Amino acid sequence: MTASEQAVRTSVGVSESFDTVEAAVEASDRARAVLERSCDLAVVFASGNHLGMSKWLLSEVHERLEPRALIGCGAGGTVAGAHELEDTPSVVVWAASLPGAELETMHLTAERDREGFRLLGLPEELAGAAGDPTDDESVIALCDPLSFPAEELIAALERNRPGAPIIGGLASASFAGGAMLLRDGEVHTDGAVALRMRGIDVLPCVSQGAGPVGPEMTITSAEANVIAELAGKPAMERLGEVIGALPEGERELAAAGVLIGLVIDENRPEYERGDFLVRPIIGADRTSGAIAIGETVRVGQTVRLQVRDAVSADEDLREALRMQTQALGSSGAAGALLFTCNGRGSHMFEVPDHDASAIEDSLGVPTAGFFCAGEIGPVGGRNFLHGFTATMAVFAA
Repeated sequence: MTASEQAVRTSVGVSESFDTVEAAVEASDRARAVLERSCDLAVVFASGNHLGMSKWLLSEVHERLEPRALIGCGAGGTVAGAHELEDTPSVVVWAASLPGAELETMHLTAERDREGFRLLGLPEELAGAAGDPTDDESVIALCDPLSFPAEELIAALERNRPGAPIIGGLASASFAGGAMLLRDGEVHTDGAVALRMRGIDVLPCVSQGAGPVGPEMTITSAEANVIAELAGKPAMERLGEVIGALPEGERELAAAGVLIGLVIDENRPEYERGDFLVRPIIGADRTSGAIAIGETVRVGQTVRLQVRDAVSADEDLREALRMQTQALGSSGAAGALLFTCNGRGSHMFEVPDHDASAIEDSLGVPTAGFFCAGEIGPVGGRNFLHGFTATMAVFAA
């Protein structure tokens, strides 16, 4: 096998036909024509109007691509190449030739018992005692937000495969009777579908759509998700001081709402934009001056205020992509999967195709994705469920 034949190759096909079978045929044929190899992995995203015909859709994709592994889901909007299809019928098929890669798909469900949730369908080696992941192990997860607790899956894999990136999103379109989740030749209406990959380099890239403002601060009193003190003062008092000292432009953004960025990995000489896990402030107690945020915190943790608007979201995405390009080195990327929040797109940016065109400008590779009801990706070496993010799985060439 030549070096060219050993290289990863990807392609993307899209159809905006209203007819489900026609759309599946067109998208699959276009992906196959560009791939020009046998297909190891197919990833499929379909808009809501196609979900009632999901079995026919899946059949056409299989017949034309014959992939070794396939996953997919229903989407409130899709991404194909440099374009975002938010308000139009669409079927997007991303195809990949992954020589030497080990691919394992799974369908997962959850049952609640006295101790919490119990995940069903997770392979024993992932559900058992903690183990060391291989350097090239990663997981793509597509979850139904109404029937499956995505954070339970994240926690289970964090325990048993620490350091292995989990990338994906929550399905954002469903039909009467449930969600549409695709796994190989099966259509599921609940739970989650996931793909475990080994033997291939998949680099995660997470843009949280926010920018840091003000100084770094240390949590000096806290319990669970409540921050009582920052730098020795009641949290609300300290935040008020920081906001008051901001330049006018940043102060105006903060007036519209601030978020808290938590440093996850403290073992760095300095903290950059991508080192903070961004979470909203969900409550405040004026009597004590404490604030509550959407994440568990601890005393000694470093935090920094964050603001979110179209400008900061654009800057954050382009910086994340710049760092990703550096990490890829001279080999570059072969393809990418994008999981972007359904609050982004035309809801956040004044220009069309914002996230998709930024990836095209930076990586220039076949890209597919969808607008999610929540996004999954790592920050500071740990995996989290996010909102308002653009999370990417970048396949190295």
